Amino acid sequence: MKAMPYTQSLLANGVAIGYHAKAAPPTVTMPRLKAMVSGAIGGFLDVAFNFNTQALLDDNLLGQFFSVGWKMVMLGDETWLKLFPRLFMRHDGVSSFFVKDTVQVDHNVSRHLGDELSRDDWHLLILHYLGLDHVGHIGGRNSILMAPKLLEMDELVKMIHTSIIANQDNGQGRTLLAVVSDHGMTDNGNHGGSSYDETDSLALFIGLKNHASEHASYTVNTVYQVDIAPTLALIFGVPIPKNNVGVLISGTFDSFTDEQHLKALELNSWQLFRLLQAQLPGLSCENSPCESFIDDQGPRKSKCNGNLENMICCLYLNAAVLHSSWKSKNVSRSYSRADYSSIVAAYYEFLKTASEWLSRRVTDKPVNLLAFGVAAMLLSCLILSCLIFHVCKEFCFRQKKNFDLVDGMCNWNLDEAFILGVILIVIISMGSSSMVEEEQYIWHFLTSTLDLLLLRKTMQLLPVKKSFRLYEGTKKIGFQVYSIFVLIISGRTLRGWHQGGVNWTHLSDVSKWLEQAGSNNVKLVQLVSCLLIISLCFFTLSVLGSRRKFVLVVGFSFLVFGLLVLQHIMIYQENTIVQSSSTATLMVQIIFAVLGITAIGTFIVLPLVMPISISKKHSSHDSYMSTSDPIEIQNKYPLAELKDSLYVIGWTYICYWCLLQLLLQQPVNAVPILLILVQILASMIYSSYSGLHQKQWVEIAALYYLGMAGHFALGNSNTLATIDVAGAFIGMSSYSTLLSGILMFIITYASPILFLISMVMYISVKDTTHLLISQSADSGYLLKIMLALPCLVPLGVNSILLTAYTIVLLLMRNHLFVWSVFSPKYLYVCATTVCVYIGVSSVALTVIYSYLVLAFRKRMQCSSNTDAR
Repeated sequence: MKAMPYTQSLLANGVAIGYHAKAAPPTVTMPRLKAMVSGAIGGFLDVAFNFNTQALLDDNLLGQFFSVGWKMVMLGDETWLKLFPRLFMRHDGVSSFFVKDTVQVDHNVSRHLGDELSRDDWHLLILHYLGLDHVGHIGGRNSILMAPKLLEMDELVKMIHTSIIANQDNGQGRTLLAVVSDHGMTDNGNHGGSSYDETDSLALFIGLKNHASEHASYTVNTVYQVDIAPTLALIFGVPIPKNNVGVLISGTFDSFTDEQHLKALELNSWQLFRLLQAQLPGLSCENSPCESFIDDQGPRKSKCNGNLENMICCLYLNAAVLHSSWKSKNVSRSYSRADYSSIVAAYYEFLKTASEWLSRRVTDKPVNLLAFGVAAMLLSCLILSCLIFHVCKEFCFRQKKNFDLVDGMCNWNLDEAFILGVILIVIISMGSSSMVEEEQYIWHFLTSTLDLLLLRKTMQLLPVKKSFRLYEGTKKIGFQVYSIFVLIISGRTLRGWHQGGVNWTHLSDVSKWLEQAGSNNVKLVQLVSCLLIISLCFFTLSVLGSRRKFVLVVGFSFLVFGLLVLQHIMIYQENTIVQSSSTATLMVQIIFAVLGITAIGTFIVLPLVMPISISKKHSSHDSYMSTSDPIEIQNKYPLAELKDSLYVIGWTYICYWCLLQLLLQQPVNAVPILLILVQILASMIYSSYSGLHQKQWVEIAALYYLGMAGHFALGNSNTLATIDVAGAFIGMSSYSTLLSGILMFIITYASPILFLISMVMYISVKDTTHLLISQSADSGYLLKIMLALPCLVPLGVNSILLTAYTIVLLLMRNHLFVWSVFSPKYLYVCATTVCVYIGVSSVALTVIYSYLVLAFRKRMQCSSNTDAR
């Protein structure tokens, strides 16, 4: 209110009338614009189309204005040009997604404003300012840039209103200034979800009439955003868009006569009634008992109840009968003000009932097509589950054959049953809107419980007398116990870092405490986290031995990349203005280039330079990856070399991904990135020593679950408002839908992708020698041992969850929260599917390429040795 004094004075003096216009989710620009001009509620898939807007083919206000010969001008967000191509006689569009720009994007609109206001060749002028939205994305609603930007908008309202007054004084006709917003924003400046802050938008009308003081209450009234379309249509005398579900906004027709106002309500009722007839083909009000409620004493309203059709007909005919009676009284001038008010109330009772039902009706979809899709998903689940079962059964058979002394190794254990129970628990929770909103609690609880079960199982392996002396003959078990304790402690810290979800975000957490402590403290924590990540990268890589040249080269690349990220944090993450400078953008682009070149170079070159050894006795290459492969297999296939290669490549993937996230994530997320890296390292240590006591599919599923818990620990949720839009433009000098979309995906799915690509390192540290039989070993079988479960288990788990939630969404299609809760969650589930397929494909490509290159080199070296003999 302090930042927009002129607008507040218009409201106080009755010159303007304002409303809270409630927007329907998803609260992103394109579907909200469609709602305001067509009055229709779009599908939730408009979230995806928001980044690639197509022409609006539905009946809409602009099309109606164009058909009656209006000349229109558009300045601002180019989304209007994509929705309505060839409708504007003049336009100057700007990209709405380059959120780092808060100045030029508005200046590009304002520079034309003075000239356009002096012209009289247009009927409609659309000004879409983006700076306010961009300020929110960068610094939140409490940003230091917010008040100046609001004051700038207030000056624009003053400029336009002054021009309107001047035009009316010169006899150029009346002009309506409508100030609207497409959506609101959360405290951190994001939007897309269904919270009050996100759906609370603005509808302000200046120039309708000099409103009296009794209309001051309208400034706190709430309407729906779709109500703007029919209101503007009837104010300007064009047909209401045929798919409109909105209702005329009360208080905007004060300049109309009583007859005109009732006629407008009648037109709105006719339009909604015809829409109802299209949705309910059997709807007919010809034989309704309401028709008999006109007697000698005048019309009487009937009580409307019964089924939907009867209630709709009753409400509609109540208003129609009252209006018809009023018309006859109007001829004789015998009507009272009470009669007029009762007609208005009757019309609004019907309009609001019809609008509410039609708004829910948009969730109905073709049943046959949906059934086919669900059947295809179920078939995919069945195939993947059968493959996993077949592979596990085969591996169990190999273990029994090679290790006759191991009893009960294929029996079910508590932790294995719990892994499957996790899937069942998550599926059941999907049917509850509250559990969907607060899903992060489920994953944190389940992963913590799984860690305790693994700890129990590991402790049972200890001799009774040596349970508390772990280094006396039980060193491997000791490492496993310590790694599980690390998982538990880091998991609990991650749990308390962000109060995610929807209902409890106001509670205190570590991230809020850090932000309140000041930006200097956040920066210090970020720098320390970066240094620790770099140190961990060097330490883990040094396990292979510092004498190897390729280790030195890869370590040097870690150092260069880490120092570049560290420099960017120290210099350019002080504030949003410096961060948006051209120097900072160039710096980030250099970091991206170094990352891409070194990561791809390591993947391609390392298998080509890895030393090939042929010996009678193979010495283990490190303490974490000791192998006892049969010598004839070692000499025939490059198993040791492959594990060394995958160890380095996998750790390169992990470290580079963590450093990239330090660059892209919010500064307060630096510690969670470090803790997730620690969890991966602890998981690798546990798996390297688990041997036959832990089934491989259990460890892989546990990694998948940790990835999901980490996803929510970084502040993500099942609402679109937690997507970090600002981070998607780091390092970009101009807007690109593809590049910003990729960066947004990388930021949002940082943890799941990190745990998936860690499978490369997992394959290198996991001892699978118990599955090898020298007589039957071939390249296909070796690749199957290494890749089958690391690829199939994530695909299988994701397929089950995707199919289950698709069925849940179909069952909940008429639920009250289908748009606000279940639909956003489904978008996340689909995006998670893409994430899983990208991660699994990366793992498979890395392993297959490395194996083929090393196998070819080993074969050539064996041939050379044979020729030399």
